[in-house]
Amino acid sequence: MTDQAVEPTTAGPGPEFFTGRDRELRALHEDIERVGLHTLSGRPLPHSRVLLIAGAPGSGRTALAEEFVRRIADRYPSGVLRARLTDPGGVPVPAGRAARALLASLARSDGLPAAAATPPPGTDEAAVTEQFRTALARRGRTVLLLDDVAGSEQVLDLAPQSRDCLVVAVGSGPLTAVPDVRPCTLGGLDRAASVALLARHLAATPRITVDPRGTEVLAEQCGDLPAALMMVGGWLAARPKLAVLDATRALTDQPEPADAPAPAPLVRAFRLVHGSLANSSARLLRLLTLASAGLVDPQTASALAGCSVTAAHAALDDFVRLGLLRALGGDRYELPGCLDPLLRAERAVRERPGETMLARARMLERLVRRLQACRAVCEPAGSAARKRLGAMPYGLRFAGRAQARAWLEERRPALLAAVRMAVAEGGGELDKLALRLVSALGRAFDAHREPEEAAPDLYGLHELVLRVAERGRMPRERAAALLNLADMDARTDRYEDALTRYRTALDAAREGDDQRAAGRAMESLGGCYAELEDWERAADWYGRALVLRLTGSERADQEAAARLHGRLGAVHACAERWEEALRAWRAAAAAFRRLHAPGARARALGEVARAQEETGRLPEALRAWGQALAAARGAGDARLEAELELGAAGACERAGNLRAARRHRGAAGRLTARSGPGAPGSGPAAPALGPVPARPEAEAAAERAARHRAGQAESRAGYSGTGDEGH
Repeated sequence: MTDQAVEPTTAGPGPEFFTGRDRELRALHEDIERVGLHTLSGRPLPHSRVLLIAGAPGSGRTALAEEFVRRIADRYPSGVLRARLTDPGGVPVPAGRAARALLASLARSDGLPAAAATPPPGTDEAAVTEQFRTALARRGRTVLLLDDVAGSEQVLDLAPQSRDCLVVAVGSGPLTAVPDVRPCTLGGLDRAASVALLARHLAATPRITVDPRGTEVLAEQCGDLPAALMMVGGWLAARPKLAVLDATRALTDQPEPADAPAPAPLVRAFRLVHGSLANSSARLLRLLTLASAGLVDPQTASALAGCSVTAAHAALDDFVRLGLLRALGGDRYELPGCLDPLLRAERAVRERPGETMLARARMLERLVRRLQACRAVCEPAGSAARKRLGAMPYGLRFAGRAQARAWLEERRPALLAAVRMAVAEGGGELDKLALRLVSALGRAFDAHREPEEAAPDLYGLHELVLRVAERGRMPRERAAALLNLADMDARTDRYEDALTRYRTALDAAREGDDQRAAGRAMESLGGCYAELEDWERAADWYGRALVLRLTGSERADQEAAARLHGRLGAVHACAERWEEALRAWRAAAAAFRRLHAPGARARALGEVARAQEETGRLPEALRAWGQALAAARGAGDARLEAELELGAAGACERAGNLRAARRHRGAAGRLTARSGPGAPGSGPAAPALGPVPARPEAEAAAERAARHRAGQAESRAGYSGTGDEGH
């Protein structure tokens, strides 16, 4: 079967040879209709029916589950959802991560953006699983196929509260905490099916037909386990001069395994095939366990082994013929879960830790370069990023934006798993590579995905960066991660969480002597308090950030200072402290004039005029409106000019000059007609300067999103070092 850890799909895997298991299939069909003990006792289950397919690794339990689901698909018109609940290496997948991925899969199957159906990033795991169960119950008759289940809690967390849905769980042991679960325990295949599986590998030779009894003996030595039969069949097919009896002798000559993480026949078959490989091929096979999520391609294999991509591709195809890999189509392969622990054990014995670390570093470095190429195709022709892209090897490049996005979406689960793996097993130089990988992946998401679409993945990445930064005592990276997480908390209205993280980020920035991060933390604290309408604290934090920015001499500091003057003016206006607001807006207008930003200066002058009206200085307000209109004309922003014309009209009416008011309103009408969507002459909107009271929610959300994107780009720069691409 083709499955991906925590990346559910509604479509099944490609066609695969399946034989035998007729008795088990009949029993599973009967179990769907059978009434459970809880129902008979008048206490129906609070969740859907759960069928368990249990068996040892290599017994074909996943293949049986897929075949069963295929046969009952017409009874469940809402489709099939799939998720793998154990990562390679035996690490259980958190239920919240699985539920979020399943919700995204549901949205995609309905033609909706994933962000519309998934909870905001950072939502409590229990709330995410509850939302998934509710959504699946509403959907109706659906099959939920959970592969590699590690425990009962995973099933109970995901099982929908609907008897119309069916959960098919695949695992190695009983689910004792799941009431009325229907177990189907697998052993080996029946002998006829075992022989048919061997014959599939040896169809081009008469060895099966000339020695039927020997073939049955060989199947018996394989324990009738599909995985063992496939490996031995592949091994024998690669040796056309050997008879079936020779394969049986070679298999029985393998030493009896002790304390192996798999059945003895599977271990003997694996050792036979692994021992027959050339040293370079055997080493590559062992290193494939370093590949994230068990997914491999020639580029990854090439980086792990330090060989050419062509040689790696040929070796991967050989592994498929030997039953050591599954081909997923194209240039993608998957390491079977039953072989993963065996290969990890071999790697621990045969590979030196330093060589393993070097192979992992090569793989992560290759991913970083591939992600840099993925982002570079979105840059303008002639840019520095495009020039670097042209200098990359051909195999790392992309033909265009569409190909790069398709690669990013297809590899997304593996890329996220690579970061988790690097953080879990990292330290020292590997931590630096992990930070560079996060930076490159975040930039690729920025280039190819909408912020709402990428937010859940980015939230998890920033949490991993925070873990690395705390482990490595890196205050600057810690501050950057906390700022990014706090930004995402604030975007989803979790302001208390955001405030806590912004304060912690400020402490980390001060510890790392990062003045820019400290200023951003102070400004963000002011923004949070402004959203909470705590104008006193908002003004206090904006003022602190302003003092810090005024000490800087770079243009970015000057721009930030001008923006902070405007935000101070906005919060003072909200608190009806008009004199303070007037001083702040005047300072903002002067700062934007020095920065040659006429649009922002025009908006600031408009706010100066409003503040003067509130303080009864009507003649001064009229002059300020005139200055604002002149600046807006210089900016070429017709929409802003129309807005200011209306403000000037109101001031003229208050002053009793109705003719001037009519003139301003007429000009506003003409500008509004000219500056419709896409109309020529409607220049870019002036930047927002601060939280304005009574704004429409859509406008407020757009401003928060813009601040979030700018902050994310600034903070992620702290992850990768100044020499990384894109700085």
